[in-house]
Amino acid sequence: MDSWCPGTVTALSDSRDSYSDMLEGGNFSNQETLYEVLSVRKDATYDEIRAAYKSAVLNTHPDKAQMALNPLVSSSERNEFLSLQKAWEILRYPKSRAEYDKQLQSSRQNLEIVATEIEIDDMIVESTADSVELLYPCRCGDYFSITSRELGQIGISVREDGEMELHTSDSVPASVVLGCGSCSLKARLVTNKT
Repeated sequence: MDSWCPGTVTALSDSRDSYSDMLEGGNFSNQETLYEVLSVRKDATYDEIRAAYKSAVLNTHPDKAQMALNPLVSSSERNEFLSLQKAWEILRYPKSRAEYDKQLQSSRQNLEIVATEIEIDDMIVESTADSVELLYPCRCGDYFSITSRELGQIGISVREDGEMELHTSDSVPASVVLGCGSCSLKARLVTNKT
């Protein structure tokens, strides 16, 4: 069994490699999210993330485990400490956090099982004074829906007649997963046919 020293350059460079692996499209489906590692909400502020990190690292730091007369730090304790480090290194910087959030959301959308695939032309258009809502009937009797404001946030504008216009085709996702208003079914709205 290898002993581990928390100050070694190898341990830190290995964990930095895993940071970039996490950002470069790691598989989130079988892993805790970095937010779960730190026990914070996804919308936590920098100060909340920092406080959670400091609290958790105090309890898992290998030096603390060694002070408790444990001569060798177990691999699970080491992994827990490295997971905390990884979460902090990514979530502390707004740019890496935004990239992580984007990849996490994309990964979750791709994993969701959808009941049906729909296109804008399949949807019912309802206009109100300040927005347009697109609806598609679910088999439970409620609707899958998305507003023109939500579509606008991903680079798609919808006119009152339901016609869609792509602002920048490179940044527009090929599809968006919509949840039903009542049941757990999902529908994939294809927004960018290629």
